[in-house]
Amino acid sequence: MTLALATLVFEWRRYLAAIIALAFSGLLVLAQVGIFTGILQSVTATLDRSRAQIVIMPPRRDSLLEAGPTGLPERVAPQIYLNPQVAEVASFDGARAAWNNLPGPTGRKVTQYVAMRMVDPRPGAVSLPIDYSEAVRVALMEPFAVAVDRTALNRLGVKLGDRATLAGRTVHVAALLDGYADIDRVTVVMSRDTLRMLGVGARDGRTGPLLVALKNPAAAEKVRDELNAIANGTYVAWTRQDLARANEGALVRHQIIGVMLAFSAALSLLIGVGVTSQTLRGAILANVKEFASLRALGVSMASLRFTVLELSFWVGVAALGATAVFTWLVAHVGGMAGVPMGFPLVWVGSVAGLMLVVALVSGLMAMGGLAKAQPADLLR
Repeated sequence: MTLALATLVFEWRRYLAAIIALAFSGLLVLAQVGIFTGILQSVTATLDRSRAQIVIMPPRRDSLLEAGPTGLPERVAPQIYLNPQVAEVASFDGARAAWNNLPGPTGRKVTQYVAMRMVDPRPGAVSLPIDYSEAVRVALMEPFAVAVDRTALNRLGVKLGDRATLAGRTVHVAALLDGYADIDRVTVVMSRDTLRMLGVGARDGRTGPLLVALKNPAAAEKVRDELNAIANGTYVAWTRQDLARANEGALVRHQIIGVMLAFSAALSLLIGVGVTSQTLRGAILANVKEFASLRALGVSMASLRFTVLELSFWVGVAALGATAVFTWLVAHVGGMAGVPMGFPLVWVGSVAGLMLVVALVSGLMAMGGLAKAQPADLLR
Protein backbone atom coordinates (compact mmCIF):
# COMPACT_ATOMS: atom_id res chain seq x y z
CA MET A 1 0.00 0.00 0.00
CA THR A 2 1.45 3.36 -1.02
CA LEU A 3 1.75 6.30 1.35
CA ALA A 4 -1.02 8.19 -0.46
CA LEU A 5 -3.48 5.29 -0.28
CA ALA A 6 -2.60 4.57 3.36
CA THR A 7 -3.19 8.23 4.21
CA LEU A 8 -6.63 8.14 2.61
CA VAL A 9 -7.57 4.86 4.31
CA PHE A 10 -6.49 5.83 7.83
CA GLU A 11 -7.48 9.51 7.69
CA TRP A 12 -10.58 9.22 5.49
CA ARG A 13 -12.52 11.72 7.60
CA ARG A 14 -10.21 14.52 6.44
CA TYR A 15 -11.04 13.76 2.82
CA LEU A 16 -14.71 12.87 3.16
CA ALA A 17 -15.88 16.37 2.13
CA ALA A 18 -13.84 16.17 -1.08
CA ILE A 19 -15.19 12.70 -1.88
CA ILE A 20 -18.80 13.77 -1.29
CA ALA A 21 -18.38 16.97 -3.33
CA LEU A 22 -16.91 15.06 -6.26
CA ALA A 23 -19.58 12.37 -6.01
CA PHE A 24 -22.44 14.85 -6.12
CA SER A 25 -20.79 16.71 -8.99
CA GLY A 26 -20.83 13.51 -11.01
CA LEU A 27 -24.36 12.70 -9.86
CA LEU A 28 -25.59 16.11 -11.05
CA VAL A 29 -24.54 15.31 -14.61
CA LEU A 30 -25.47 11.63 -14.59
CA ALA A 31 -28.95 12.28 -13.19
CA GLN A 32 -29.79 14.63 -16.05
CA VAL A 33 -28.27 12.29 -18.62
CA GLY A 34 -30.28 9.46 -17.07
CA ILE A 35 -33.56 11.35 -17.28
CA PHE A 36 -33.05 12.54 -20.87
CA THR A 37 -31.91 9.10 -21.98
CA GLY A 38 -34.86 7.55 -20.16
CA ILE A 39 -37.24 9.81 -22.07
CA LEU A 40 -35.63 8.71 -25.33
CA GLN A 41 -35.69 5.03 -24.43
CA SER A 42 -39.33 5.23 -23.39
CA VAL A 43 -40.21 6.67 -26.81
CA THR A 44 -38.29 3.97 -28.68
CA ALA A 45 -38.75 1.07 -26.23
CA THR A 46 -41.14 -0.95 -28.39
CA LEU A 47 -38.86 -0.64 -31.41
CA ASP A 48 -35.62 -1.22 -29.48
CA ARG A 49 -36.94 -4.47 -28.00
CA SER A 50 -38.40 -5.79 -31.23
CA ARG A 51 -36.93 -8.73 -33.14
CA ALA A 52 -35.79 -6.48 -35.99
CA GLN A 53 -32.15 -6.20 -37.02
CA ILE A 54 -32.78 -3.53 -39.68
CA VAL A 55 -34.98 -0.43 -39.55
CA ILE A 56 -36.04 1.29 -42.78
CA MET A 57 -36.44 5.05 -42.35
CA PRO A 58 -37.43 7.93 -44.67
CA PRO A 59 -34.39 9.35 -46.50
CA ARG A 60 -34.29 12.70 -44.68
CA ARG A 61 -34.66 11.32 -41.15
CA ASP A 62 -31.37 11.02 -39.27
CA SER A 63 -33.07 9.67 -36.15
CA LEU A 64 -36.48 9.09 -34.66
CA LEU A 65 -36.21 12.49 -32.94
CA GLU A 66 -35.27 14.60 -35.94
CA ALA A 67 -37.91 16.52 -37.85
CA GLY A 68 -38.75 15.32 -41.32
CA PRO A 69 -41.06 13.00 -43.24
CA THR A 70 -42.77 10.52 -40.97
CA GLY A 71 -43.86 7.86 -43.45
CA LEU A 72 -42.70 5.61 -46.26
CA PRO A 73 -44.52 4.64 -49.45
CA GLU A 74 -46.22 1.27 -49.08
CA ARG A 75 -44.36 0.00 -52.17
CA VAL A 76 -41.08 -0.01 -50.21
CA ALA A 77 -41.97 -3.11 -48.18
CA PRO A 78 -42.14 -5.50 -51.18
CA GLN A 79 -38.80 -4.12 -52.38
CA ILE A 80 -37.14 -5.08 -49.09
CA TYR A 81 -38.31 -8.69 -49.54
CA LEU A 82 -36.20 -8.93 -52.71
CA ASN A 83 -33.10 -9.33 -50.54
CA PRO A 84 -32.64 -13.09 -49.94
CA GLN A 85 -31.61 -12.53 -46.30
CA VAL A 86 -34.92 -10.85 -45.37
CA ALA A 87 -37.29 -13.07 -43.38
CA GLU A 88 -40.03 -10.61 -42.43
CA VAL A 89 -40.93 -6.96 -42.97
CA ALA A 90 -43.57 -5.12 -40.94
CA SER A 91 -44.46 -1.47 -40.64
CA PHE A 92 -44.20 0.19 -37.25
CA ASP A 93 -47.22 2.47 -37.19
CA GLY A 94 -48.47 4.76 -34.45
CA ALA A 95 -50.48 7.87 -33.76
CA ARG A 96 -51.65 10.20 -31.04
CA ALA A 97 -55.20 10.42 -29.80
CA ALA A 98 -57.34 11.58 -26.90
CA TRP A 99 -57.78 9.20 -23.96
CA ASN A 100 -60.78 9.49 -21.64
CA ASN A 101 -61.34 7.13 -18.75
CA LEU A 102 -64.83 6.02 -17.75
CA PRO A 103 -64.92 6.57 -13.99
CA GLY A 104 -67.76 5.67 -11.69
CA PRO A 105 -69.95 8.24 -9.93
CA THR A 106 -67.19 9.02 -7.41
CA GLY A 107 -64.24 8.49 -9.74
CA ARG A 108 -61.76 11.00 -11.12
CA LYS A 109 -62.20 12.05 -14.74
CA VAL A 110 -58.98 11.93 -16.78
CA THR A 111 -58.55 13.35 -20.28
CA GLN A 112 -55.18 13.52 -22.04
CA TYR A 113 -53.45 12.80 -25.32
CA VAL A 114 -51.51 9.55 -25.46
CA ALA A 115 -49.06 7.99 -27.89
CA MET A 116 -50.35 4.86 -29.62
CA ARG A 117 -47.93 2.08 -30.57
CA MET A 118 -48.80 -1.12 -32.39
CA VAL A 119 -47.41 -4.64 -32.26
CA ASP A 120 -48.29 -7.80 -34.14
CA PRO A 121 -49.35 -10.27 -31.42
CA ARG A 122 -48.36 -13.24 -33.55
CA PRO A 123 -45.75 -15.58 -32.03
CA GLY A 124 -42.30 -14.51 -33.17
CA ALA A 125 -43.53 -11.44 -35.07
CA VAL A 126 -40.80 -8.95 -35.90
CA SER A 127 -42.66 -6.07 -34.19
CA LEU A 128 -43.43 -8.06 -31.00
CA PRO A 129 -41.00 -7.02 -28.22
CA ILE A 130 -38.93 -9.88 -26.90
CA ASP A 131 -39.83 -9.08 -23.27
CA TYR A 132 -43.60 -9.40 -23.75
CA SER A 133 -44.98 -12.34 -21.81
CA GLU A 134 -47.23 -14.90 -23.44
CA ALA A 135 -50.13 -13.57 -21.37
CA VAL A 136 -49.63 -10.06 -22.75
CA ARG A 137 -49.38 -11.34 -26.31
CA VAL A 138 -52.60 -13.34 -26.03
CA ALA A 139 -54.43 -10.44 -24.33
CA LEU A 140 -53.59 -8.08 -27.20
CA MET A 141 -55.11 -10.43 -29.75
CA GLU A 142 -58.57 -9.45 -28.52
CA PRO A 143 -60.18 -6.58 -30.48
CA PHE A 144 -59.89 -3.18 -28.81
CA ALA A 145 -57.56 -4.56 -26.13
CA VAL A 146 -54.72 -2.28 -25.04
CA ALA A 147 -51.73 -2.55 -22.73
CA VAL A 148 -50.10 0.21 -20.69
CA ASP A 149 -47.16 0.43 -18.34
CA ARG A 150 -48.01 -0.32 -14.75
CA THR A 151 -46.78 3.10 -13.62
CA ALA A 152 -49.22 4.89 -15.99
CA LEU A 153 -52.42 3.55 -14.41
CA ASN A 154 -52.87 6.51 -12.08
CA ARG A 155 -52.16 9.03 -14.85
CA LEU A 156 -54.76 7.37 -17.04
CA GLY A 157 -57.27 6.98 -14.22
CA VAL A 158 -57.77 3.24 -14.83
CA LYS A 159 -56.81 -0.16 -13.51
CA LEU A 160 -56.43 -3.55 -15.15
CA GLY A 161 -59.72 -4.56 -16.79
CA ASP A 162 -61.19 -1.02 -16.92
CA ARG A 163 -62.65 0.52 -20.05
CA ALA A 164 -61.88 3.90 -21.57
CA THR A 165 -62.35 5.76 -24.81
CA LEU A 166 -59.44 6.20 -27.21
CA ALA A 167 -59.82 8.11 -30.49
CA GLY A 168 -63.55 8.12 -29.83
CA ARG A 169 -63.86 4.31 -29.51
CA THR A 170 -64.16 2.17 -26.39
CA VAL A 171 -61.09 0.11 -25.45
CA HIS A 172 -60.25 -1.94 -22.39
CA VAL A 173 -57.00 -2.33 -20.46
CA ALA A 174 -56.24 -6.00 -21.02
CA ALA A 175 -52.60 -6.19 -19.91
CA LEU A 176 -49.94 -4.35 -17.94
CA LEU A 177 -46.34 -3.81 -19.02
CA ASP A 178 -43.17 -3.27 -17.01
CA GLY A 179 -40.26 -1.17 -18.23
CA TYR A 180 -42.26 1.00 -20.65
CA ALA A 181 -42.78 4.05 -18.44
CA ASP A 182 -42.85 7.45 -20.16
CA ILE A 183 -42.77 10.72 -18.21
CA ASP A 184 -43.46 12.77 -21.33
CA ARG A 185 -46.54 11.13 -22.84
CA VAL A 186 -48.23 7.88 -21.82
CA THR A 187 -47.80 5.12 -24.40
CA VAL A 188 -50.74 2.81 -25.13
CA VAL A 189 -49.89 -0.42 -26.97
CA MET A 190 -52.33 -2.38 -29.11
CA SER A 191 -52.43 -4.82 -31.99
CA ARG A 192 -52.24 -3.72 -35.61
CA ASP A 193 -55.89 -4.75 -36.09
CA THR A 194 -57.03 -2.66 -33.13
CA LEU A 195 -55.09 0.34 -34.45
CA ARG A 196 -56.88 -0.01 -37.78
CA MET A 197 -60.28 -0.41 -36.13
CA LEU A 198 -59.64 2.81 -34.23
CA GLY A 199 -59.18 4.51 -37.60
CA VAL A 200 -55.68 5.83 -36.94
CA GLY A 201 -53.49 3.34 -38.84
CA ALA A 202 -51.51 3.89 -42.01
CA ARG A 203 -53.31 5.89 -44.67
CA ASP A 204 -52.77 7.69 -48.00
CA GLY A 205 -50.49 4.91 -49.19
CA ARG A 206 -47.85 5.58 -46.55
CA THR A 207 -46.69 3.56 -43.57
CA GLY A 208 -44.45 4.11 -40.59
CA PRO A 209 -40.81 2.92 -40.39
CA LEU A 210 -40.30 -0.69 -41.47
CA LEU A 211 -38.91 -3.35 -39.16
CA VAL A 212 -36.89 -6.03 -40.90
CA ALA A 213 -36.02 -9.43 -39.45
CA LEU A 214 -33.19 -11.36 -41.09
CA LYS A 215 -32.60 -15.07 -41.54
CA ASN A 216 -29.04 -14.49 -40.33
CA PRO A 217 -28.89 -11.64 -37.76
CA ALA A 218 -25.10 -11.55 -38.02
CA ALA A 219 -25.43 -10.27 -41.60
CA ALA A 220 -27.19 -7.05 -40.52
CA GLU A 221 -24.47 -4.66 -41.68
CA LYS A 222 -24.06 -6.43 -45.01
CA VAL A 223 -27.81 -6.38 -45.68
CA ARG A 224 -27.99 -2.71 -44.64
CA ASP A 225 -25.38 -1.80 -47.23
CA GLU A 226 -27.10 -3.87 -49.91
CA LEU A 227 -30.47 -2.25 -49.22
CA ASN A 228 -29.02 1.26 -49.25
CA ALA A 229 -27.28 0.51 -52.56
CA ILE A 230 -30.63 -0.03 -54.30
CA ALA A 231 -32.69 2.52 -52.34
CA ASN A 232 -32.37 5.25 -55.01
CA GLY A 233 -33.22 7.90 -52.43
CA THR A 234 -36.52 6.26 -51.44
CA TYR A 235 -35.41 5.16 -47.97
CA VAL A 236 -32.41 4.66 -45.72
CA ALA A 237 -31.68 1.34 -44.01
CA TRP A 238 -30.23 1.41 -40.49
CA THR A 239 -29.07 -1.36 -38.23
CA ARG A 240 -30.97 -1.15 -35.00
CA GLN A 241 -27.77 -0.39 -33.06
CA ASP A 242 -26.80 2.45 -35.42
CA LEU A 243 -30.26 3.97 -35.13
CA ALA A 244 -30.09 3.79 -31.32
CA ARG A 245 -26.78 5.69 -31.38
CA ALA A 246 -28.23 8.24 -33.79
CA ASN A 247 -31.18 8.77 -31.46
CA GLU A 248 -28.83 9.40 -28.53
CA GLY A 249 -26.84 11.88 -30.60
CA ALA A 250 -29.99 13.69 -31.67
CA LEU A 251 -31.04 13.97 -28.04
CA VAL A 252 -27.76 15.66 -27.09
CA ARG A 253 -27.94 17.98 -30.11
CA HIS A 254 -31.33 19.23 -29.00
CA GLN A 255 -30.70 22.86 -28.07
CA ILE A 256 -32.29 22.96 -24.62
CA ILE A 257 -30.95 19.59 -23.55
CA GLY A 258 -27.47 20.39 -24.84
CA VAL A 259 -27.40 23.70 -22.94
CA MET A 260 -28.60 22.04 -19.74
CA LEU A 261 -25.98 19.31 -19.93
CA ALA A 262 -23.21 21.83 -20.71
CA PHE A 263 -24.31 24.01 -17.80
CA SER A 264 -24.42 21.01 -15.45
CA ALA A 265 -20.94 19.90 -16.53
CA ALA A 266 -19.52 23.41 -16.00
CA LEU A 267 -21.22 23.73 -12.60
CA SER A 268 -19.95 20.30 -11.56
CA LEU A 269 -16.44 21.27 -12.64
CA LEU A 270 -16.50 24.46 -10.56
CA ILE A 271 -17.97 22.79 -7.49
CA GLY A 272 -15.67 19.80 -7.73
CA VAL A 273 -12.46 21.78 -8.19
CA GLY A 274 -13.36 24.38 -5.57
CA VAL A 275 -14.38 22.07 -2.75
CA THR A 276 -11.90 19.29 -3.50
CA SER A 277 -8.85 21.55 -3.82
CA GLN A 278 -9.64 23.36 -0.57
CA THR A 279 -10.25 20.09 1.25
CA LEU A 280 -6.95 18.64 0.02
CA ARG A 281 -5.11 21.84 0.91
CA GLY A 282 -6.56 21.76 4.41
CA ALA A 283 -5.55 18.12 4.82
CA ILE A 284 -2.01 18.90 3.67
CA LEU A 285 -1.72 21.78 6.13
CA ALA A 286 -3.02 19.55 8.91
CA ASN A 287 -0.26 17.03 8.12
CA VAL A 288 2.45 19.59 7.47
CA LYS A 289 4.66 18.22 10.28
CA GLU A 290 4.51 14.72 8.81
CA PHE A 291 5.52 16.06 5.41
CA ALA A 292 8.30 18.11 7.06
CA SER A 293 9.56 14.93 8.74
CA LEU A 294 9.71 13.20 5.37
CA ARG A 295 11.71 16.15 4.01
CA ALA A 296 14.10 15.83 6.96
CA LEU A 297 14.57 12.15 6.11
CA GLY A 298 15.66 13.06 2.63
CA VAL A 299 12.41 12.70 0.68
CA SER A 300 12.46 15.17 -2.20
CA MET A 301 9.79 17.78 -2.78
CA ALA A 302 9.07 16.16 -6.17
CA SER A 303 8.22 12.89 -4.39
CA LEU A 304 5.92 14.70 -1.99
CA ARG A 305 4.19 16.42 -4.88
CA PHE A 306 3.69 13.05 -6.56
CA THR A 307 2.23 11.70 -3.30
CA VAL A 308 -0.27 14.55 -3.18
CA LEU A 309 -1.18 13.95 -6.81
CA GLU A 310 -1.63 10.22 -6.14
CA LEU A 311 -3.72 11.04 -3.09
CA SER A 312 -6.01 13.22 -5.21
CA PHE A 313 -6.33 10.34 -7.70
CA TRP A 314 -7.47 7.95 -4.96
CA VAL A 315 -9.93 10.58 -3.74
CA GLY A 316 -11.33 10.61 -7.28
CA VAL A 317 -11.59 6.81 -7.31
CA ALA A 318 -13.41 6.84 -3.97
CA ALA A 319 -15.75 9.51 -5.35
CA LEU A 320 -16.49 7.30 -8.37
CA GLY A 321 -17.61 4.53 -6.03
CA ALA A 322 -19.82 6.94 -4.10
CA THR A 323 -21.27 8.28 -7.38
CA ALA A 324 -22.15 4.76 -8.46
CA VAL A 325 -24.04 4.18 -5.21
CA PHE A 326 -25.86 7.53 -5.35
CA THR A 327 -26.76 7.03 -9.02
CA TRP A 328 -28.14 3.57 -8.32
CA LEU A 329 -30.29 4.99 -5.51
CA VAL A 330 -31.61 7.79 -7.74
CA ALA A 331 -32.39 5.35 -10.54
CA HIS A 332 -34.13 2.99 -8.10
CA VAL A 333 -36.26 5.77 -6.62
CA GLY A 334 -37.03 7.06 -10.13
CA GLY A 335 -38.11 3.60 -11.23
CA MET A 336 -40.46 3.31 -8.25
CA ALA A 337 -41.96 6.68 -9.17
CA GLY A 338 -42.39 5.72 -12.83
CA VAL A 339 -39.50 7.88 -14.09
CA PRO A 340 -37.42 5.87 -16.60
CA MET A 341 -33.67 6.48 -16.56
CA GLY A 342 -30.89 5.25 -18.80
CA PHE A 343 -27.13 5.53 -18.52
CA PRO A 344 -25.24 4.99 -21.81
CA LEU A 345 -21.73 3.65 -21.24
CA VAL A 346 -20.18 6.47 -23.27
CA TRP A 347 -21.71 9.03 -20.91
CA VAL A 348 -20.81 7.08 -17.79
CA GLY A 349 -17.24 6.81 -19.03
CA SER A 350 -17.10 10.52 -19.90
CA VAL A 351 -18.37 11.58 -16.47
CA ALA A 352 -15.95 9.19 -14.74
CA GLY A 353 -13.06 10.64 -16.73
CA LEU A 354 -14.19 14.19 -15.92
CA MET A 355 -14.30 13.37 -12.21
CA LEU A 356 -10.76 11.99 -12.23
CA VAL A 357 -9.53 15.07 -14.10
CA VAL A 358 -11.23 17.31 -11.53
CA ALA A 359 -9.58 15.34 -8.72
CA LEU A 360 -6.12 15.63 -10.29
CA VAL A 361 -6.54 19.36 -11.03
CA SER A 362 -7.62 19.86 -7.42
CA GLY A 363 -4.51 18.05 -6.28
CA LEU A 364 -2.32 20.34 -8.40
CA MET A 365 -4.03 23.39 -6.91
CA ALA A 366 -3.55 22.07 -3.37
CA MET A 367 0.22 21.56 -3.72
CA GLY A 368 0.87 25.09 -2.51
CA GLY A 369 0.45 23.83 1.03
CA LEU A 370 3.62 21.76 0.68
CA ALA A 371 5.67 24.98 0.77
CA LYS A 372 5.16 25.03 4.54
CA ALA A 373 6.57 21.50 4.93
CA GLN A 374 10.10 22.64 5.83
CA PRO A 375 12.34 20.58 8.18
CA ALA A 376 13.14 23.71 10.18
CA ASP A 377 9.51 23.94 11.22
CA LEU A 378 10.01 20.79 13.36
CA LEU A 379 12.23 22.81 15.72
CA ARG A 380 9.50 25.31 16.52
